Parts: sequence; C-alpha cells; structure tokens
Amino acid sequence: MTGGGWQYLAVFLVSSALSLVLTPLVLRFALWRDVYDHPGEHKGHTDPVPYLGGIAIVGAFALTVGIAAIVRPPVSGRGELLAILALAILLAVVGLCDDLRGLSPIVRLIAEVGAGLAVWGIGAGVDLFGPGVSDAVVTVVWVVGITNAFNLLDNMDGLSSGVAAIAAGSIFVIAASNGQFLVAALAIGLAGCALGFLRHNFHPATIYMGDAGALFLGFVLAYLGLKLRFDAPTDITFLVPVVVMGVAIFDTTLVTVTRLSRGVSPFQAGRDHTSHRLVRMGMPVPAAVALMYTAGVCLGLVALVISRVDRVSAYLLVSVIVIMGLLAGGLLAVVPDADD
Repeated sequence: MTGGGWQYLAVFLVSSALSLVLTPLVLRFALWRDVYDHPGEHKGHTDPVPYLGGIAIVGAFALTVGIAAIVRPPVSGRGELLAILALAILLAVVGLCDDLRGLSPIVRLIAEVGAGLAVWGIGAGVDLFGPGVSDAVVTVVWVVGITNAFNLLDNMDGLSSGVAAIAAGSIFVIAASNGQFLVAALAIGLAGCALGFLRHNFHPATIYMGDAGALFLGFVLAYLGLKLRFDAPTDITFLVPVVVMGVAIFDTTLVTVTRLSRGVSPFQAGRDHTSHRLVRMGMPVPAAVALMYTAGVCLGLVALVISRVDRVSAYLLVSVIVIMGLLAGGLLAVVPDADD
C-alpha cells in the first residue's frame, strides 16, 4: 500500500470528525442512563461527570479503520490489523465493565497479559533476543505497562487523551518519514480520535473516557510502538517508542516508587500523580496539563532525532532524558501527598 499526504489528512479528518460527532451522542446516552463518575476520596473533581466517552473513541477509530480498508484495502497485514483491532475492542469492553460495575485489578491484568501474549503470538511483538520466551516476556511487559500507564494517566481533565494524541502524532511523523504507511495511517487516525474527544474532555471536562477509552488508547499505542521500524540498530529502534511514551512512563514510575516508599499499594487510586503534584505546587489544572503536553511534544521530537542518529548519539540523548527525569521525579516526590 502506498500513501501520500492527502491520504493521511483524510484519515485524520475522518477520525476526528467521527469522534467529534460520536462524543456528544455518547454524552447524551450517559446522561439518559445516569452513568456518572461521582466525586470520591481519591478523585480530584467535585461534581459528577458523565462516563462512557471511551465508547466514542473506540467507535470512531473502528469506523475509520473500516472506511479506510474499504477505500484503500491493505496489500498485506489485513489479518494482523483485524486481530489487533479485536484485541483493542476486547480490552475496551473489559474497561467498560470496570467503569459500570467495577472489576478486580486481577481480572484486568489477566486480560492485558492475554492481549500481550496474543500480540507476540501473531508476530507483532518485540524482536530483541530472537525467537523464544524472552521476547514474549518483554512484549507482555511492554503491552501491559503502556496500557496501564495511559489508564493511570487518566487522572485529570484532558490529560490522557491529549498525551495519547501527542504520542500518536509522534509515531505518525516517525513512521511516515520511514515509509511505514499503515503504521502512520493508524497513528494519525488514533490521534484524530483522541483530539476529537479532547474537545469535550479538556478542562472543564463534560465527559470522561473511563477505563474503556484509556485501555483502548494505551493498547493501540503500545502496538504501534512495537511496529515502528527504521534503518537503525535494534537497540535504538526499541528506544524510540520508550521515549515517545515517556510522559506516561514517567508518571507511572513516579506513582509506583513513591507509593512503595510509603508502604502503599501502587494499584490503588490516589491523588499523587504528576499532574496532582503540579497543581499542589500552585499550577492551575489547564497549566499543569499543558506542561505535560509540552513534555510529550519535546519527547516526540527527541524520539524523531534518535531515529536518525548513530548509536552513541542516541544513547547520549536518552541519558540526558533519564537524568532530567530523575531530577524532575526527585523534585515532585517531595511535594506533599494529598492522600497523606
């Protein structure tokens, strides 16, 4: 399949338009069915906000993929695409069940591990150590980790959807510049879905995506990160998606480390995420979210540079990012925790 700028633009416009149209419809349904995310001890909002926004994201992406497949049938990879879409929708259904009825974290984890194993089973997993158990384990850890990272990042108006849009946009630029049309098209389509939803999700949000949307976005981004290919050594290829997902990875790491240091389970809800700490430092919610957007854009640009430089330069850039992350994490870790 060959592609051009107009095709990418068409995918973006269709996906964003569908998301813009579907989100208010889902909002009306949530209001009609009285499906709200109510304020609670570990939640930052003070008024009930409708859930189910993830349905609009999933629907917009699935419809966009379906339309694109009809207009421009893929020359190869159709089976893999259908499998990934089915897995993403399955995780969204699991997330929706969690939104509506509440599920044990073990149930979600089993579903995510199963999805990771399926990604490896269809040949779309990590290829670092050659065929064997090691690549399967790394693939599962990556899929589960990134999927949960974007779910955890969904803790403030517009944060997870905006960061997901930026990460998808970064993957699009890298994939398109290296001739990966299908990966680039999926990435720009996902970015459009997230941005269309963001119109209604940015502060003050009128609807939340819930676990259904967050798990869907995280899983698709994890898959797209695995599919990135360019003319570079394997270890550099693997670094690029890690840098692209840096904001979500940083937040998850900060929360995990600080909670374990306090003897608190990293799986429980809390107001100790990066965004919460920035707000407690005096930032308004939109400013805190915008700062994290900015970090995401910067990491995307660095990832693009890494994909085009030699191994030594790539590792120097990653070292700088790690050092800056450690410094930022150290400063944020001393901000008083609202849950203490």
